[in-house]
Amino acid sequence: MSPTPPARRLRLGLPRRMFAQVLLMQVAIAAGVAVLATGLFLAPLSDQLDDQAMRRALSIAQTTAAQPQIAEDLVSTRATAGGPVQREAERIRKATRAEYVVVMNRRGVRWSHPTPSEIGRIVSTDPGQALAGHEVMQIDDGTLGRTARGKVPLRDGDGRIVGAVSVGIAYDSVRARLLHAIPGLLAYAGGALAVGALAAWLISRRVQRQTRDLAFSDISALLAEREAMLHGIREGVVALDRGGCIRLLNDEAQRLLGIGDEAVGRSLDEALGEGRTTDVLAGRVTGTDLLTVRGQRVLVANRMPTDDGAVATLRDRTELEQLGRELDSTRGLIDALRAQDHEHANRMHTLLGLLELEMYDDAVEFVGEVVGDHRATAEQVAEKIQDPLLAALLVGKATVAAERGVTLHLSDRTRLPDRLVDPRGLVTIVGNLVDNALDAVAGTPHARVEVESRAEGRTAILRVRDTGPGIPEEHRELIFTEGWSTKKPPAHRERGIGLSLVRRLAERQGGTATVGEAAGGGAEFTVVLPEALAEPDLEPALTLPSAAQTTAEEESR
Repeated sequence: MSPTPPARRLRLGLPRRMFAQVLLMQVAIAAGVAVLATGLFLAPLSDQLDDQAMRRALSIAQTTAAQPQIAEDLVSTRATAGGPVQREAERIRKATRAEYVVVMNRRGVRWSHPTPSEIGRIVSTDPGQALAGHEVMQIDDGTLGRTARGKVPLRDGDGRIVGAVSVGIAYDSVRARLLHAIPGLLAYAGGALAVGALAAWLISRRVQRQTRDLAFSDISALLAEREAMLHGIREGVVALDRGGCIRLLNDEAQRLLGIGDEAVGRSLDEALGEGRTTDVLAGRVTGTDLLTVRGQRVLVANRMPTDDGAVATLRDRTELEQLGRELDSTRGLIDALRAQDHEHANRMHTLLGLLELEMYDDAVEFVGEVVGDHRATAEQVAEKIQDPLLAALLVGKATVAAERGVTLHLSDRTRLPDRLVDPRGLVTIVGNLVDNALDAVAGTPHARVEVESRAEGRTAILRVRDTGPGIPEEHRELIFTEGWSTKKPPAHRERGIGLSLVRRLAERQGGTATVGEAAGGGAEFTVVLPEALAEPDLEPALTLPSAAQTTAEEESR
């Protein structure tokens, strides 16, 4: 036989579920309040009943003493059981249901009493105050037991005190009234307790639904886990309330947005300022995986509405965007090399044919023209653009443009000395604008892109014109918004960052980036960069690329 299982001990204590604990505590509070209210009501009730009994006795005594016939009979008759004072006193006692109505003379001798044998005897309690002209209320013991008493002086027609009237109310009747009131009071207290228990149950049921029947320990554990998760994940989390104010920021969100704990409780507009990032987090821009630029970082934001606000998540795509731009640069270089290789193969075939036909003079002339054309193009760019980085960029873009059937022309007004403060920033701006222009005119007849870059003092002015379809006026500000693009994004990243970075780079140097309509149709982008050039007598500053510039390598809109 299997051993008998040990008996389970009965474990007393609070229930684990929040619902049960809240219900138990609220019922206990309601019961405590009911008991306290009942006790506070009963405590003065006894004194109130005593006071009412004494006042009733005093009132009967005053009414009795106000009858002038009693004072006359007290003076003119003897104290006998059948006397007129006794008859009148008994009539009043029975009519008022008092315990006794005693009329006494100035020596305290009774002229009336419920017990006839007590008539003619001196009263058991001191009547001095009443005989002195004072009205007295008290609870005292006498021949008839404990009573609530009222004593008043008895005056004759001339106002002289000839005796006193003492009226008593049986104290047992006062106690009976108190005991009689207790059941009703307890009934009211029980009803209040029942209503309180019902309300506690309803509230507890609501708490149960809202907390999903969790225990307090479970909620504490969930809060601890939430804090650990929020501050440990590598995604930014921003929680907002119904009014759009920040309710929670984890560590990663503070790092990505560049704000601290002081932003909690403030609105997004106050904490972040105006911009696309604020619009995305506030829900004014809808969609999934929305791109935005905050400071030097490229972020991907998603927003999920909740019952009491919204939760937004932020991912840092700066490194991924940097890799994408480097890939674009590499592909651009490959396209340029492919174009040069294709053009070089055609020229070598032409040269081979001239040699096989023994047209040596023509071959020499052909080689001279080819070398001269390349040299002329490079020399023309180097003569007008003295900065080596920007000149190299334009030479490479010219080759790519020729391969795509587009003429890349350098304006006659172009003159840019080798005094750029931030040459890499200008390379980023020119690369983005030229790539956009090439995409806009590719496949159109007489495709042409013109680049103008000149200096006015320390200000650099850059213009890129194309013969494409142009940009509608209603879209001329939208194209500078992060994530806005009319082209299909490549597989490795998103569109809509390049022109936004162009404007940000320009505004960082105190400049502007605008777009308008070119003279011959198409679009004309204008970038003005104040203090982009160093003073003529100073060496051009060699600046390291910033994080934003590093992530802004030649993006197309």
